[in-house]
Amino acid sequence: MILLIDKPKGITSFDVIRRLRKKLGIKKMGHAGTLDPLASGLLIVGVEEGTKRLKDLIGLSKTYESEILLGRSTTTGDLEGEVTESKKVENLEAEKVREVFEGMVGVLELSVPLYSAIKKEGKPLYKYARRGKKVDVPVKNMEMRAIELLDVLCKEEECVLSVRMDVGSGTYVRSVAEEIGKRLGFP
Repeated sequence: MILLIDKPKGITSFDVIRRLRKKLGIKKMGHAGTLDPLASGLLIVGVEEGTKRLKDLIGLSKTYESEILLGRSTTTGDLEGEVTESKKVENLEAEKVREVFEGMVGVLELSVPLYSAIKKEGKPLYKYARRGKKVDVPVKNMEMRAIELLDVLCKEEECVLSVRMDVGSGTYVRSVAEEIGKRLGFP
């Protein structure tokens, strides 16, 4: 059996599995890819024999709709981390953003977020980060198939870009967001 779960914001993908195991009384479950705890969206869950079908679903492309805050960077690459840099966003034109997006279509070599579930020496990176341990963050090829600017909203010293991106499997939205900021000249 394959379940399509609308994972709410604020819980991990494994929290969903934990809850389903308890509710259904079934131990053998897995998912076809981790969603960030701050993300909501489709989580594909295999149950019992359905876990064997997950390998066919893991590598599929994905579409994300995201809001990217320009003008502030954090330790975690999201709103929960400590601010590491801030810069006033001025003269941001939608056309310039679109030009940057055009240059990002293809395969990008980007750093994986330090606060991510990708494993190094058998442990998720976020465990090293939470303990304050220094670790070399892996660089990974991430495929950007298409990226579309939906809206730009600027207030005070920061701007939020509403973006839809079609990406290959294994693409980290936070890594893409940081690259967009870098190419536009803002944290």
